Amino acid sequence: MTTKQLMDSALALAGLNKMPADCDVIVEGENIKRVLMGVDMETAELMLAKDLGYDCVVTHHPKNTNANMLDVMKDHIFKLEALGVPRNKSQKLLAERQDELSYMRHVSNSRRSESAAKLLNLPYISLHTPADVIGEAYVQNIMDQKFANKLETTVQDVVDALNDIDEYKNSVRKPVIRVGTKKSYAGKIYVLMSGLTGPGADVLKEYFEAGVGTLILMHIPMADVKKIKEQKIGNIIVAGHMSSDSLGLNRIAKKWRESGVEVTMMSGIVE
Repeated sequence: MTTKQLMDSALALAGLNKMPADCDVIVEGENIKRVLMGVDMETAELMLAKDLGYDCVVTHHPKNTNANMLDVMKDHIFKLEALGVPRNKSQKLLAERQDELSYMRHVSNSRRSESAAKLLNLPYISLHTPADVIGEAYVQNIMDQKFANKLETTVQDVVDALNDIDEYKNSVRKPVIRVGTKKSYAGKIYVLMSGLTGPGADVLKEYFEAGVGTLILMHIPMADVKKIKEQKIGNIIVAGHMSSDSLGLNRIAKKWRESGVEVTMMSGIVE
């Protein structure tokens, strides 16, 4: 397979018709038979892949320099619009978080691993949103099937259901309740794992005000948890970062394997 075919396969599995700005074929390649995949694949992992004879390295977290990467956060605007929140409102609330991230990205060493891959002449792909979308949909489907119209569902029931999923069951870091208690009613359960990164407490509040009772996230900073607790609206379960990233990556790897590509997982992926 070529790097383009690998990327197209992942996009199709996620139901995406174009490559999001947080994905990239950083170094192109063809006749790929062996792939080394991880959540964070930097220079050390690239050198390891080269030494072990892999044809391509796939990283989940973005290593590209796309100036429009923060546009991926607009997904939150469309998710909220589907819940009844006007897009002009969520756009303004999201702007502060985007500005914060733009400061961080402006000082980052964004071509570090890219330059190493080019020197090694090693095909290199970053796959972020496709994996997140796949994982998000997978968990949402489980929650919908298990808890639809069950008004007595508690937050602990949701945590227990997450722990039945292999990636969470096999992870060292289990799902935790960050806002709410074990006995809190879950209400409407909404899985929010795509959109580049966390949108901030003000945007999360919009999900609750739109009728969501419990958000399942990959991660959330303590400062946002504090603000949301003060809002006294909804519950937040943090499912886990590496394990949640693994949901989509494992399913992409399975698809590639069905096409005859050998895929080895490392660097944070929970199988």
